[in-house]
Amino acid sequence: MTNRESDPSRPPPPPPIQAAGYAAEPARFPMLQVVDLAAAAAAVVEAHRNLVVSKVNGGCLRLAVFEGVFPWHRHPTSDELFLVVSGTLVIDLADGTERRLGPWQSVTIPAGMIHRTRAIGRTVNLCVEEAAAATEFVEPPVR
Repeated sequence: MTNRESDPSRPPPPPPIQAAGYAAEPARFPMLQVVDLAAAAAAVVEAHRNLVVSKVNGGCLRLAVFEGVFPWHRHPTSDELFLVVSGTLVIDLADGTERRLGPWQSVTIPAGMIHRTRAIGRTVNLCVEEAAAATEFVEPPVR
């Protein structure tokens, strides 16, 4: 029985983001351009913004600025490296453990591992992953 079946009041997870959408997302800045990442992060006014800064060797560098919780998900074929620039990022894992990162700390989540991210206050982090990484949203784990 899934969590949704045991709790009909729980909303279904958001639809999956397809790899084609990520692959088609253009890099915000071209190669050889010097990028002021602090200015790019400071310009974000939304509660959640994730943008491709640049692409490199089949991967991409993303700038994520957010508050709150990003739902449980996995990337079937891509590792995901998180590097916190400011704030505190908590990465919850399906086994009930967490990784708590402060400024200039990083961790890599292996491909296929179910996780969610939680920002404690406004958090800015950089992510490195496949440019065409699929994101599959999943039901919260039952522990």
